[in-house]
Amino acid sequence: MSVVVMGTGMHPWGKWGRPFLDYGVAAAREALKDAGLAWTDVQFVVGADTIRNGYPGFVSGASYAKALGWSGARVASCYAACASGAQALDIARTRILAGLCDVALVVGADATPKGFFKPVGGDRPDDPDWLRFRLLGATNPAYFALYARRRMAVHGSTPEDFAAVKVKNALAGSLNPLARYRGRVTAEQVLASPMVADPLHLMDICATSDGGAAVVLASERYARRHSGTRVRLAAVSTVTPTFPNTVLELPDFATDSRVTDPPSGHLPFRAAIAHAAYEEAGLGPQDVSLAEVYDLSTALELDWMEDIGLCPPGEADKLLRDGQTALGGRIPVNPSGGLASFGEAIPAQAIAQLCELTVQLSGRAGARQVENARVGLAANQGLFGHGSAIIATR
Repeated sequence: MSVVVMGTGMHPWGKWGRPFLDYGVAAAREALKDAGLAWTDVQFVVGADTIRNGYPGFVSGASYAKALGWSGARVASCYAACASGAQALDIARTRILAGLCDVALVVGADATPKGFFKPVGGDRPDDPDWLRFRLLGATNPAYFALYARRRMAVHGSTPEDFAAVKVKNALAGSLNPLARYRGRVTAEQVLASPMVADPLHLMDICATSDGGAAVVLASERYARRHSGTRVRLAAVSTVTPTFPNTVLELPDFATDSRVTDPPSGHLPFRAAIAHAAYEEAGLGPQDVSLAEVYDLSTALELDWMEDIGLCPPGEADKLLRDGQTALGGRIPVNPSGGLASFGEAIPAQAIAQLCELTVQLSGRAGARQVENARVGLAANQGLFGHGSAIIATR
């Protein structure tokens, strides 16, 4: 038995000043409409939690169920930082595969503060994420800049390469009516924008956004009895790192010990996330038609291209310069426009990535359609070792 994506829905991303439930409910209704189902057809609801929006955000599954109208559906809620959406999808998929339900609704939405993210309020000296802000001054842009500096030192990437990522994603975003930023930009504009954390300029870094995304998942048996999308959810990976994890990952302040050499076949964390998804789906990087990756910064997109196996380490810049990852290229990366065009709405991100994969694989992406798309991969990660990768197939 397999799991099918029957419908997808999103609330446009931006800064709307409304409760997160408004965005999640709007996305859920769009997904149900796309699936051709009624809310009362849903047997299980999974909410990806938002930690900034009061108690309803911590129990988002029940919050969405109440807002849509109590129906007796079973609920679950989960939080895994930026991997929350992937874990919510995995919970729903697992319940369907176990034969405990036929139809599940997965929803994630956020209402974010102005500016970059900061620690949740209060003194928490035993919380490494609180400590990295207070002791190191390592805001998220500083974190992204450390990765960018590492890439420049190890692979010779340049600020011009980073700017080219933004130019590519802004072009794709200009074709996406759900994106927050829909203006095209030039490399000169990116490089002239204010420096935030050297070497990253303001336009190299994704914003924080309000937004929502939802999908309706169903058993293949159930989906066959209804019209609608026929995209298969082939894999969901939520792996954690393996020892030794030798590349610094905030909020941790130091790498694991290297007294012991990595075992044969050891993969760095981000590469392991995608590898587990490929293994489950019985596919490889050579099969991928398009990819949605976690472009918190322009430099991180280049790292992710290598982590998911689109090219060997150090060669993402060349793939980018050759136009291979642009719309119309061999392997478009972030054809939605990515976080560069949307911004971060943490619980919704992995779900929104699946929405884009589904729209592309269904041939409904309009001007940004990837030709002959058959396999889509989405990847991101959450702090504290939460993996997040999804493979969808036509």
